[in-house]
Amino acid sequence: MKDIDLGDINFSNMGSWPLAGKAAFIAISCLFVLIIGYFSDLSSQFGQLSGAQMQEQQLKQDYRTKYGKVINLDTYKTQMKEMEDSFGAMLRQLPSKTEVEDLLVDISQTGLSSGVEFKLFKPENETFVDFYAELPIQMSMTGSYHQFGSFVSGVAALPRIVTLHNINIKSDDKTGSLTMEMVAKTYRYLDTDELATHRAEERKKKQGNRR
Repeated sequence: MKDIDLGDINFSNMGSWPLAGKAAFIAISCLFVLIIGYFSDLSSQFGQLSGAQMQEQQLKQDYRTKYGKVINLDTYKTQMKEMEDSFGAMLRQLPSKTEVEDLLVDISQTGLSSGVEFKLFKPENETFVDFYAELPIQMSMTGSYHQFGSFVSGVAALPRIVTLHNINIKSDDKTGSLTMEMVAKTYRYLDTDELATHRAEERKKKQGNRR
């Protein structure tokens, strides 16, 4: 076979090339096309592989999270039951609407048994908060430190929830007597009709604010 001199190759007249030259050119062209196609396809596949790896990591994380929840499901159920029991016990400490008057009498009787003298005992208007109502009571009384302490302890021992706020004790310089002012708050749960009315009013307020 005659040696091919690359300097004598004329690309504008490829038809005159010897058969060996034509075959070599076709082989090189095919190989070039295959290489370009191979790397172009690999680039696309590398992108897909990267996306699949990221998805795999996310799925593994989701699996670990869900597996942890399944493993601890019994613990969660136990905790939920304990919370429900605790909530039920607290709810039972809230008086109903008909029991509030009895509770006010209990607070007043606690004051009298402690030896304090009420100067003011004034229930205010109820405030609705979520599923319960809050009833503040303005109170002012005279007595000694020991009597005040006995009254506070007596209120804390009541079977119903009563909280004391804004306690202020002051002395009368002329008489030497002590006066204690405070706000006592008691709470009651809302019955079904009251709760429905309260929530309907809350929805109306929210809709009005949006406008």
